[in-house]
Amino acid sequence: MDLYGFWDAVLRQDAGRLREYFCKDAYVNWHCTNEHFNVEEYIRANCEYPGEWDGKIERIEKTGNLWTVVVHVYARDKTMSFHVVSFMKIEGKKISSLDEYWGDDGAAPSWRLDKKIGTAIL
Repeated sequence: MDLYGFWDAVLRQDAGRLREYFCKDAYVNWHCTNEHFNVEEYIRANCEYPGEWDGKIERIEKTGNLWTVVVHVYARDKTMSFHVVSFMKIEGKKISSLDEYWGDDGAAPSWRLDKKIGTAIL
C-alpha cells in the first residue's frame, strides 16, 4: 500500500486516483462527525470539500493488515489546520476500511493556559 500516494491523492482531491486505493466494497467512518460513507460517498465528500489543501504524514505504524497514519492537513492559504489519525485496514494492497478521527488545530483552552502547565510540542 502506497500511503504517500494515497495521501497525495486525498490532498489534491484527485477522485480518479483515490478510487484506485479502495476495495470495491470498502467503507469510511469519520467518527468525530458520526458519518459513514461508501467509497463513492467518501470520494465526493473529500473532493468537494472547499479549498486547496496540503499536508504531511507525521507518523506511520503497522500491525498486521492495519495501518495507523497520522497526518497534518492544512489549507494552502494557512487559514485552517487539522490533524487526522487514520486506521486503514488493508486487503490485497487496497483499503477495505478506513476509520478517521479529525481534530482542529488550535491553542490550548484559556483555563489550561491560566494554570501555566504544559509546553508547546514544537
